[in-house]
Amino acid sequence: MSDLTFHWFLPTNGGDGRHIVGGGHGTAVEGFGGRPASVAYLGQVARSAEQLGFVGALTPTGAWCEDAWISTAMLASVSERLKFLVAFRPGLTAPFLAAQMAGSFQNLTGGRLLLNVVTGGESHEQRMYGDYLDKDARYQRCGEFLEIVSRLWSGEVVHHQGQHYQLEDALLAQIPDPLPQIYFGGSSPAALDVAAQHVDVYLTWGEPPAAVAAKVRKLRELADRRGRELRFGIRLHTIARDTAEEAWAEAGRLIAGISEDQINRVQDGLRRSESEGQRRMLALNGGTKDGLQIYPNLWAGVGLVRGGAGTALVGSHQEVADLIEEYAEAGISEFVLSGYPHLEEAYRFGEGVLPELVRRGRWRHPSPPRLSTPAVPFGAPRQQESIS
Repeated sequence: MSDLTFHWFLPTNGGDGRHIVGGGHGTAVEGFGGRPASVAYLGQVARSAEQLGFVGALTPTGAWCEDAWISTAMLASVSERLKFLVAFRPGLTAPFLAAQMAGSFQNLTGGRLLLNVVTGGESHEQRMYGDYLDKDARYQRCGEFLEIVSRLWSGEVVHHQGQHYQLEDALLAQIPDPLPQIYFGGSSPAALDVAAQHVDVYLTWGEPPAAVAAKVRKLRELADRRGRELRFGIRLHTIARDTAEEAWAEAGRLIAGISEDQINRVQDGLRRSESEGQRRMLALNGGTKDGLQIYPNLWAGVGLVRGGAGTALVGSHQEVADLIEEYAEAGISEFVLSGYPHLEEAYRFGEGVLPELVRRGRWRHPSPPRLSTPAVPFGAPRQQESIS
């Protein structure tokens, strides 16, 4: 059964290259990869992703990257069908404006918007934007925001007097068609409550399958109490090669040139994060280059110097496919992936792992290329009609 969906990542966070771009998520970006986050390069990544069969591309948000709305609006014109999983922070945009922007995006791109709601896990970064709410209050505001947007998208005239928002006679002139799917991540109790009430796809970072399965069960129980059903996705990096030896050699190369000082500096910054998910990522890598294979073919090395998603699928194409199937058994149906460099790694995964999943009946290309059939076998002479 072809039940899995794959998305890629647009590296707007300091560029791209053959090394891990460290920092982010409230810490300074370092280790610029050499390929600027330009429309030309990001367009290459986007076109390659859609050609390979990725459905969408996550575009991050934060003080450490280009603005996701503007970036994806520009990239929509240099791609054809790739959807853009636009990360945005609801507290920084009024709900009516966000609902209106989504309608414009859907109308002008032919329905290529997905929304990744990010509440913000670092108060010190939120204050850069003028947001002084604490973490629990941010989740309360997020739930209120999503309730308003949902009502607007239903065509309702919204009168709302809430704790964080007040609206009068709010009515959208254009409702997005189709409605953007809402993706959302967070591991704290407040985050899980918002997810159960309001979102379509719950995203988790790449913990071992048993931990992911436990989280999926908990979210399903919370959503079921509210009469809702969720889909589940996971955010991971990937290093897939023809052989396991090649893959692990590349993993080792990625961190070989990273100094202990760099690791300590980034880890100190990430420890300031209020994100429960970030705390779990730090616990998986332990701040050291030792013992980074935390589960067969799951590697925590990226998280030594990169905030957010810090684990990678590492191994042969077959081994990576095996681990993907383990996550599928845990309840995951969508995979949001990335790799260094993002252009080349998209091809390595798309031409190595995805065909393996096709053979196993777990995936099919959402828009397969049309193949022509030659009229005669190559090299065979054509029959000449006789003219009498």
